[in-house]
Amino acid sequence: MVDSSPPTRPKPLVALAISVVAVIIASGVGGLASTSSGEEYQRLEQPAWAPPSWVFGPVWTLLYLLMAVAAWLVWRSGPWSQTRPALTAYAVQLVLNAAWTPLFFGLGWRGIAFAELSVLWVVLITTVVMFWRHSRIAAALLVPYLAWTTFALCLNFAVWQLNN
Repeated sequence: MVDSSPPTRPKPLVALAISVVAVIIASGVGGLASTSSGEEYQRLEQPAWAPPSWVFGPVWTLLYLLMAVAAWLVWRSGPWSQTRPALTAYAVQLVLNAAWTPLFFGLGWRGIAFAELSVLWVVLITTVVMFWRHSRIAAALLVPYLAWTTFALCLNFAVWQLNN
């Protein structure tokens, strides 16, 4: 006889751990792809409003923490069949997030990185909207990430133009 019961989901703390591991992997891929990004960032011509390189580490640490909690809140907000589309959008933006650093620093493709970041921005907006339908707190936790990504998009464009 075939078991037609839905698959069991991990316990909430296991799900939180999975969410944290996912953002660690995404951040680690970007970090490993360009270990000298701080030095390279300082060598680039930048707009006057560009933050110093030391700002990025603390900001991304906080953003990744907020992202992990947001995904966990959505995960636990309902059955997998209902949360899967929002969490899939979340996973797509994580992959796009991880891809930016190697494009911008590792390969030096500032224009391609800008285009990729533009796609990330659209997917991130979609993710926020989808998270809102499951948990307003989860969506709110992604707003700083959306704001930072908007800022990064402007900075990427300016650096690309100044170093073209």
